Amino acid sequence: MDRKPWDRAFLAEAEELAGLRRVMRLRLELWGLPEVVYAAQVCVTELVANVIKHVGPGTPSCLAVSMNGDRLRIEVSDPDVQALPTLLTAAGESAAGRGMTLVDGIADRWGVILRGDSKVTWCEMATGLRSSNDHVDGPQVAKAEALLGLCGLGSISADSRRERLSLALGREVAIDLIVDLLHWFRAHGCDPDEALECAQTHFDAQVADTA
Repeated sequence: MDRKPWDRAFLAEAEELAGLRRVMRLRLELWGLPEVVYAAQVCVTELVANVIKHVGPGTPSCLAVSMNGDRLRIEVSDPDVQALPTLLTAAGESAAGRGMTLVDGIADRWGVILRGDSKVTWCEMATGLRSSNDHVDGPQVAKAEALLGLCGLGSISADSRRERLSLALGREVAIDLIVDLLHWFRAHGCDPDEALECAQTHFDAQVADTA
C-alpha cells in the first residue's frame, strides 16, 4: 500500500478541530490503519489546541501526516518560534503543558523542530506495520491472502509464488473470486445480491466490533 504524505493548511480555531479529526480518520482508514485512528485524533486535537492556547486563535497552521518507516508521524506547524510546547511536571499546578503530557502518554515519541520562521511540533506512534507500505495482518486477512494466493497460482510465475501477492494482482484475483462465488450462488438457486448484502452486513458488524 502506497501511503503518500499529505498536509492541510488551516487556521488554529476551536471550530477547526472536528474537521481535522474527521480528515485524520478518513485518511487513516484509507491507509488501512483504523486501529490508530483514536490515538491519532487525540494527538491532533492536543497539538492544535496547544497552538490555539499558547500562540493564539486564528494562527495560520498546517497539519502534515506521513509514515516514518513503520510509524505514523503527525506534524503541526505554526509561525511562532518562541512559544515552545512543554510537559507539565508532576508537582505543577498550572494547566499549561497538560496537552503535551497527554501526547507524551499516547505517542511513542515527540519533539519540536525550529525553523527560520516557524516551528513544527511532531509525534510518532507505532502502527503494527513492518514497513511504510506494509498492511496490518490479522487472521481474516491471512486467510484471505492464502485463498487469493491459491486462486492466483495459475496467473503468476513459479518464482513469484513464494512471494506475497502484490496489491494490484491480489485485487484482480479477489474480484475474479467474488464473481465466481456469485455464479456459485446463482447456480444453486440463491440470490447473488442477497449474498452480497449479507456479506456487507457481517463485514460492517466485524469492523464495528474492532473499532
